Amino acid sequence: MAALLSLTAASPLRAGSARSGAGLIEKSAAQSGTVPPPAAPLGLAAQVGKQMFFDKTLSGSGNMSCATCHDPHYAYGPPNDLAVQLGGARLNIKGSRTVPSLRYKDYTPAYADLLENPDGISAPGPGGGFAWDGRADTLANQAKLPLLDPIEMANTGAADVVKKIRASSYAQLFRQAFGAGVFDDTNAAFDSAMKALQAFQIEDVSFHPYSSKFDLYAANKIGGKLTPAEVRGLKVFADPATGNCASCHYQGAGLNGSTALFTDFSYEAIGVPRNASIPANADPAYFDLGVCGPRRTDHLPLSKGAGNQYCGMFKTPTLRNVAIRKAFFHNGVMHSLEQVIRFYNARDTIPELWYPTVGGTARKENDPDFPSYGLIKSRHVGGTVKKFDDLPAAYRSNIDRQLPLDGRAAGADPPMSEQDTADLVCFLDTLTDGYQAPAVAAASGRCVK
Repeated sequence: MAALLSLTAASPLRAGSARSGAGLIEKSAAQSGTVPPPAAPLGLAAQVGKQMFFDKTLSGSGNMSCATCHDPHYAYGPPNDLAVQLGGARLNIKGSRTVPSLRYKDYTPAYADLLENPDGISAPGPGGGFAWDGRADTLANQAKLPLLDPIEMANTGAADVVKKIRASSYAQLFRQAFGAGVFDDTNAAFDSAMKALQAFQIEDVSFHPYSSKFDLYAANKIGGKLTPAEVRGLKVFADPATGNCASCHYQGAGLNGSTALFTDFSYEAIGVPRNASIPANADPAYFDLGVCGPRRTDHLPLSKGAGNQYCGMFKTPTLRNVAIRKAFFHNGVMHSLEQVIRFYNARDTIPELWYPTVGGTARKENDPDFPSYGLIKSRHVGGTVKKFDDLPAAYRSNIDRQLPLDGRAAGADPPMSEQDTADLVCFLDTLTDGYQAPAVAAASGRCVK
């Protein structure tokens, strides 16, 4: 365990700043023994950003704020289990991607095709940036995306947003923060507003509290002792022969007293099943391919079906607070943490649980041994499993082949045992913020022994 917790890396910098050099090594609070200082009062710009974040009038519908989808009570993620959230001028249009949490974004580097991996071992590759495809390079630029998106907050342009801020109760605070004449230039005022949202997310400790059970454990504080099940789960997380989660969700040290960010900011193609509940997917010719489009346009294929190494790649999110999420992956096709882990474990060994079968006949009653945890609830007799149904064949060579998604044959033994799966769920639950150590440790329960 000590070896797992002593990992260090070239630390990512604050959002929007330059990338760190390969030699910049920072130790975590647990390693250095330092204690982060008390939270400072928010600066004027961050105070403006806080007002904006909860202001529903900054939407076309007048009923949607940033906090509607990024609820602080749900780790600044969605407060429901919808795969995609409702937006638009009438708040009745389904989005096209799952809403991610806004926590732990303050050290995210800008996107680069060859970003140095913080584990110090893996080769440089696509990494960094904001949104599922990394098309925004700062938190400020990321904030523009939902505000101006017709299927999200649905403002008609920057001038629309600025007009609403100018009429708001915090307009004077905005002037104090950015100058008395800030509203004289619409574009400058809009940019200032985005900087305010960025300042709020960076300065307010609720966006990066580091208050999970794991944080207590890593810092050797009283009340932070992991149970045997959680310790086993940490081993599965780090073991390259079983869970191998750490290969992308790196748990090395960061800045700001963090013991781990649980992401290496990389992009991977893992062949997540298509989600029929997303309206755009009703068109069989439509594919959300992440870095290579359609929302990001600087890495598009040269022609339809042409080879492109970025197609199908989506950003690796942090696993902090993953246990309280109710929709997973970029398209929200899965709705429980256990289901996600089982997908990683059985995507290749039991593909018929995750992808549709073309042809054949669905049984009216399943055999007792047919697993119930997959997306597909009926066993088929005959037919062909349409594996990787949301990624065109031309791009399937992009799929990551690291364990546990190593492409092993259908019917083979999966990398993780049932015990491994259960223990991994227990460990990931220790990454939930707001942990309060009980007065008396539990003697029994799912994650105790």
